[in-house]
Amino acid sequence: MEKAGSKILIIDFGSQYTQLIARKIRESNIYCEIYPFNSPVEKIKAFGPDAIILSGGPASVYDKDAPLIPAEIFKLNVPFLGICYGMQIMASLAKGAVKPANNREYGHSKLKIIKETMLFKGCEKSSLVWMSHGDIIVKNPPGFAITAETENCAVAAFENPEKKMYGLQFHPEVVHTACGRKILDNFLFGIVKAKGGWKLEDFISRKTDEIKSMADGKKAICALSGGVDSTVAAVLANKAIKERLKCIFVDNGLLRESEAKSVMKYYKENLNLNVKLVNASGLFLKELKGVVKPENKRKIIGKLFIKIFEREAKNLKGVNFLVQGTLYPDVIESVRVFGASSIIKSHHNVGGLPKKLNLKLIEPLRDLFKDEVRIIGKNLGIPKEIIDRQPFPGPGLAIRIIGEVNKRRLDILKKADSIVTEEIKNAGLYDKIWQSFPVLVPVKTVGVMGDKRSYESVIAVRAVTSSDGMTADFAKLDYDILRVCSARIISEIKGINRVVYDITSKPPSTIEWE
Repeated sequence: MEKAGSKILIIDFGSQYTQLIARKIRESNIYCEIYPFNSPVEKIKAFGPDAIILSGGPASVYDKDAPLIPAEIFKLNVPFLGICYGMQIMASLAKGAVKPANNREYGHSKLKIIKETMLFKGCEKSSLVWMSHGDIIVKNPPGFAITAETENCAVAAFENPEKKMYGLQFHPEVVHTACGRKILDNFLFGIVKAKGGWKLEDFISRKTDEIKSMADGKKAICALSGGVDSTVAAVLANKAIKERLKCIFVDNGLLRESEAKSVMKYYKENLNLNVKLVNASGLFLKELKGVVKPENKRKIIGKLFIKIFEREAKNLKGVNFLVQGTLYPDVIESVRVFGASSIIKSHHNVGGLPKKLNLKLIEPLRDLFKDEVRIIGKNLGIPKEIIDRQPFPGPGLAIRIIGEVNKRRLDILKKADSIVTEEIKNAGLYDKIWQSFPVLVPVKTVGVMGDKRSYESVIAVRAVTSSDGMTADFAKLDYDILRVCSARIISEIKGINRVVYDITSKPPSTIEWE
C-alpha cells in the first residue's frame, strides 16, 4: 500500500529496542518499516526509503558470523543513521576499526558534545544518554568527524555529511536518553527533510480492509483473554467480518479474582461479541502440577490453549482463521528477531500456533505498542474499564507464582492481587503507572504473629512506570501506600508474613518475575 509522505526503513540487527525506533518515527507521523539485516538489496531498493536507520544488536562486527549488510546499500544516496551496533557496522565498512572495550557501558552515561552538528541541534552540551555496548570504535573511519564522547567512549557519535552517514553509540530511541527525541527529530526533519503523512487514525480502516481481504468470506475464531490486546483485536475483527467471528474465552483458573464473570459481562453487553466461555481451570492446574521452571509453565499453558482451541474449532464448521492480539513487545521478547536477537522469554500466543491449529493467523495488532492499541481501542468505542486496564500476562498468575502453581498458592495470590489493585486505585494511581501487582515467593521466612513464631511465604509487590513496556522504572510509591498494602496482605491472607517491594528497572530486569 502506497503511503503519503516520507518513508523510513529500519534495518534490524536484533536489538531489543528496534521496535522503539519505529514507534518514535510513527509518533512523528512518518511511515516506516523494519526489514531484517539479510534482506535482498533489490527489496530495499523497491521500498524506496527516504532514509535508512541501522539498529543496534547483540553481536560484534568482528565475529565470524556477525550479521552484516552489503556495502552496496550505502550507495543508495539517502541519509543513514547507525545506532550502537549499526554505527559499528558503518565504521567497519568505512575502514574504521572496532574492538572490545576495556570498560563496557550499560545504562546511563554522560554524553559530551564536542562538535556542533545538525544531529545535536538544540541539545544540551552535556546530558545523560543510554548506553548498551561492550565494543567501541578504536579507529575513526577516514572522512568522519567525531561529534560526541563519553568518559569511556572516545567515539560516541560521528558523521560524514558528504556521504550522508551519521552514527550514535548510544540509544536515542529509549526514554532514558535525555535528548533522544530531539536527536531523532533532527535526523528526520533536519537532515532527511522528511514529510509526515502517516497517521495512527488511519489504522482502523486499513486493518479492517486487510482482515476482510484475508478472511475472504470465511470464518474465524478469536482467542480472548480478557485483556486489552485480545479485546481490541476481537472488536477490530468483528468490525470486519461480523457474524463470521466466533470468540472463545477460556477461564484457565489463572485469572484475577472474579475476572471471568466481569469480563464476560462486558463482552456480551457492551461489545456485542459472540463469545463462548470455556471453563478449563481444573485442567490447567492438573497440567501445571509439579512444574517449576517458568519456561515450562509458559509452554504447558500455550499447548493447552492450543488443545482447547483445536477442540472448539472442530465444533465450528468452516473455521479457517485464528485472531490473536499479538503486539510488538510480544514478538521481540519471544523470538530471535530475524535470527539476530537474543531470546528473553517465550509468549504463549506467539509463534507455532498456525501449524498446531491448522488455522491461518490474523494478528492485526502485531506492529503496535500497548499505548497505540489503547488509542485504537478508544476509537473503536471499547469501554474505559477494559481499555485502561493495566497489562496482564498471557499465562496469567502462573508466572507471578515462583515455582509450582497449585490452588492454595493461586488463592493466596488472587487475594493479594485484589488488595494491591484496590489500594493503587484508592490512591488514584491505577491509570498513572504502567503495572502494579504482587508476586508470590514461596520462600519461608520467620515472623512473629500473635506473639507466636510464624514461618510463612513472601509477597513481593511490583509497580513500574513505562510508556511502552520495552523499558520501565520502578514506581516511587508513597510509603503510606506500601504500608497499607503490607498490613492488609499480612492480616487478611493466611500464609503470608512478609511483604517486600521490587525496586529494579527494566533492563536489567523484566517487568514480570518469570
